[in-house]
Amino acid sequence: MATASSASPPPPAPQAPPRPPWDPQSAEHQPPWLRPTIRIRLTVLYGGMFLIAGVLLLWIIYLLAAQAIRQGSEIPFTFVDATIRSTNCSALPAGNITPDQFNQALNVCMQHQRDVALNTLLKRSLLALIGLAVVAFAFGYVMAGRVLAPLGRITRTARSVVGTDLKRRIELDGPDDELKELADTFDEMLDRLERSFDAQRRFVANASHELRTPLAINRTLLEVQLSDPEASADLQQLGKTLLATNERSEQLVEGLLLLARSDNEIVDRKPVDLAEAASQALEQTRGEGKAKGVELRAALESAVVQGNGVLLERIALNLVQNAVRYNVPEGGWVEVGTEVRNGHALIVVANTGPVVPAYEIDNLFEPFRRLRTERTGSDKGVGLGLSIARSVARAHGGVITAEPREGGGLVMRVAIPV
Repeated sequence: MATASSASPPPPAPQAPPRPPWDPQSAEHQPPWLRPTIRIRLTVLYGGMFLIAGVLLLWIIYLLAAQAIRQGSEIPFTFVDATIRSTNCSALPAGNITPDQFNQALNVCMQHQRDVALNTLLKRSLLALIGLAVVAFAFGYVMAGRVLAPLGRITRTARSVVGTDLKRRIELDGPDDELKELADTFDEMLDRLERSFDAQRRFVANASHELRTPLAINRTLLEVQLSDPEASADLQQLGKTLLATNERSEQLVEGLLLLARSDNEIVDRKPVDLAEAASQALEQTRGEGKAKGVELRAALESAVVQGNGVLLERIALNLVQNAVRYNVPEGGWVEVGTEVRNGHALIVVANTGPVVPAYEIDNLFEPFRRLRTERTGSDKGVGLGLSIARSVARAHGGVITAEPREGGGLVMRVAIPV
């Protein structure tokens, strides 16, 4: 007889991963009237301060009023040897006086004492109010600082977080109020940004390999074919054309990858002298400048900044190459200068060249854009030089600007904080 096999227990239901301590969803089901929100805390704080200040002011005014009543109720005269004498009322006549004269003088004296008491009460009340106001403002300033301290922590964390350092989190402790909700939301956003940047870095690394490898293979095959002495003239010309196209594609890929990498702020910084970077750029461009008949001038002063030497040299190289390539056919020049001014290290590249309208300046920094052309279409480059320079400058916390030069050409300035 077949025995019924015991049924296997059902697999346990998958459990949700534990939420991090800053997860804003952990307090979704808490009743809103039980949450110590900033609105409730500020209401209690300032309402309590107003109540305490009112009680203190009332108590002080009560004491001052009691003193004023006592002062205003003092008997202004005394009888000495059947003679009326007064130290408070100078208007009270001495000697034998009629009852009417006495009553009139007494009323004047009492009114004077009441006026003095009221004036004293008013002055002391104003002094007490000013004192309480100073104490209230000081106490309010201290308490507001304590309440808003988490906001300062959020701001400092937001400033310190950069594109290549997204590991930091606020992880704000304390009551579940609006500020903690803001901090938790910010931490969640940083998580998404970190995942996005990690995906971008992986994409750049994979694209670098996938795009460079076939281009390098094509270049090798073309060079081998061109080295064949038995190749026909037409085949040699075709190979040279394809090799130039392949070289242009390699430059484009390198430019795009560098542009993608340089969009983030630099974290690993080292001292870099912009004068040395500019000098290297001039040396690399000197042959091209001589071939085009462009004179290269230099006025380099030491300008040390904290940054990435390779990227900063790329800025100088791109600016000098653009200045050489977009120049006049004859008698052109390029002048490169570095200096420190107003807390910024400057690279200034000026050149002769065609007249550039001011409204065209912004277009020069867009990828694949040139003067009066929407796309690149010449042998002067791939149209990424100034875009890369702007991205590298921004990554170093600096700016790059361009101004039309009188008579033609441009004056490019890169300013990086020292």
